[in-house]
Amino acid sequence: MNVTLGAATILALLGSVPASAQDAAQGHAQHLAGAKSAKVKLVYQHPLPGIPGQSLKGVLVEYGPGGYSPSHRHAKSAIIYATVLEGSVRCQLNGGEIRTFRVGQNWTELPGDHHGVSANASETQPAKVLAVFVVDDADQELTIPDNSR
Repeated sequence: MNVTLGAATILALLGSVPASAQDAAQGHAQHLAGAKSAKVKLVYQHPLPGIPGQSLKGVLVEYGPGGYSPSHRHAKSAIIYATVLEGSVRCQLNGGEIRTFRVGQNWTELPGDHHGVSANASETQPAKVLAVFVVDDADQELTIPDNSR
């Protein structure tokens, strides 16, 4: 199954959830070990209809000026569609070119991809990314820093 969701579609989905259901799905912001001025927060979670054991999870990643996440992988089942909501971020996947993504731009991460660089491109402005995961319910840890292996 090949599904492509645009940022506007994802944001519409987030906005269409009743407040009580959305509040229940939201977690508290968490800081990743080895990160600088970066926090992640689960903002949406919903089982995928007709696909038992799979969920759609929206994670808001917020970087302060100069902030970054350590190199990492994601849950082994995760397919991720990430969109920059504010500022700009630098990203490197699987040892490839370091690219800068700006508001409205996006990238996809497939199962097993290695995220070598994930950082705010600015030393003076914050940045935000919405990462939408399609993931097995059994995979509770969504981000695994390299140093935790």
